[in-house]
Amino acid sequence: MTGTRPSRPTVEVMRLRRGMLAATTGLLLAVTGCTSFSESSGGSDASSSAASSTPAEPEAAPITWQDCDTEITDLVAGTPGSERDLAFECGRTEVPIDHDEPDGATLPLFLVRATLAGQTDRIGSLLVNPGGPGGSGADAAIGLALSMPEDVLRRFDLVGFDPRGVGLSTAVECIPAELKDRSTAAEPRPTTQAQLDEVLALADEAADACADEYGDALGTFNTVDTARDMDLLREALGDEQLSYLGYSYGTTLGSTYAELFPQNVRALVLDAVVDPDADPQEKAESQAAGLEASFDAFAGNCTGLVSGCPLGGEPRRFLDELLAQAAGAPIPSARPGETRAATPGVIMTAVLAALYDTASWPQLSQSLAAARNGDAAGVFSLADSYTGRLEDGSYTNLTDANLAINCADTPEDETFSEEEVLQLAQDWSARYPLFGAGSAAGLYTCSTWEAPRTPLPERDAEGSAPILVVGNTGDPVTPLPGAEDMAEDLTAGSLLVWQGQGHTAYPKTDCISAAVNAYLIDLTVPQDGLTCPA
Repeated sequence: MTGTRPSRPTVEVMRLRRGMLAATTGLLLAVTGCTSFSESSGGSDASSSAASSTPAEPEAAPITWQDCDTEITDLVAGTPGSERDLAFECGRTEVPIDHDEPDGATLPLFLVRATLAGQTDRIGSLLVNPGGPGGSGADAAIGLALSMPEDVLRRFDLVGFDPRGVGLSTAVECIPAELKDRSTAAEPRPTTQAQLDEVLALADEAADACADEYGDALGTFNTVDTARDMDLLREALGDEQLSYLGYSYGTTLGSTYAELFPQNVRALVLDAVVDPDADPQEKAESQAAGLEASFDAFAGNCTGLVSGCPLGGEPRRFLDELLAQAAGAPIPSARPGETRAATPGVIMTAVLAALYDTASWPQLSQSLAAARNGDAAGVFSLADSYTGRLEDGSYTNLTDANLAINCADTPEDETFSEEEVLQLAQDWSARYPLFGAGSAAGLYTCSTWEAPRTPLPERDAEGSAPILVVGNTGDPVTPLPGAEDMAEDLTAGSLLVWQGQGHTAYPKTDCISAAVNAYLIDLTVPQDGLTCPA
């Protein structure tokens, strides 16, 4: 149920995803053509290159840019920040499927570039990744162009790309929508053998579907090869060195890039860090603990409202009673045309989604209260934003890519048996009542994944320019120790801490923004360990 995902999409970003698919796919087809992955790979079993090998150095293919300003401007109209004088371009380029065979088959990457009018003293491009894995960098570039400090936009073009296997870059699509529906609706806290059998059977079904669809080529969608793609993008964009902003999983991607290409680093901001030192069990338990603490913070905030908390004086007890209610009779939605009813799994997915961002806390309390009264429309809205489910019942490929990339990155000796997962689920359920069992079940996900693995390299990025690592004391998804470990591991890492709640920190507060802006623009590195108040 849990897992490192991009920052929870807002309604506007989900609308952008639908609009981008509609508005730009046809535009790029007309300009450059499009091929499927099977056509790109020639039907062969493409395999990934090993992380320990020396990166190949293929020549960067040019990026074909097309004006898509009208399409994107229409999509963001009325969104905060849409009044900015921005110009948008959509781009397409090709990268090798296997970087150790640069003259072999290629696959397309999709990009969006946002440029603020009146740029002065332009530094270059700022490449962004929102996390996941599976988050769309194209969407991220659009969203950040509307919200990022203009001081940065005056010096950089903002460039987002959909990584290989994601969004409009040869999307991995192998999990049927009805299976995603069933997975979301499944028991979120499996502690009995029967409950766990149901949850793990869904994971096996997804693994089998993806193996049947892609075979060994599924291993192509891995972080090491995406980092190599990034260096080709840097070259194609005309930048001697890379300036990069990565969130959540984007910190794994950025630190992998720095390890492979330390000499090409200009400035890397790694915000909401996935711990590079923790093993999968440690990461899963840390996330369960972080989510429990975040729910308590949400509950404290709700009960402290002058207007009163919609969940009463004990939000945790309210949630337990609501889950029991939904287990007895799933709760319908009053939204016209909605035929689903909310199970405990849907409700817990909604809670998880809202804990990513404190701005969603009011929506969560109101949605849970409405569900208690028989209307789960708000619960479905939150849950769908997390899973990538669209209004017509289809999905983005967020879940498919998240599984494919995570499993391609995970060594086979770091997978878990059913017996181990059951024991952890029962143990963690006592310590982390809301999220422990679900976090334990997630450890099984890659155990039956049938594809080549490309484990992540150890990352110290020796020889790179200084790298800014940003952590958050109240991050429920990537707790602060991950940032502390990353900053310590990187030879030139510097830690910046925000004492705030939610997933990611930049640009949510003036103190963090000032430090990150000065680093990106002037390469001024803040004092290691600088702490900003909430």
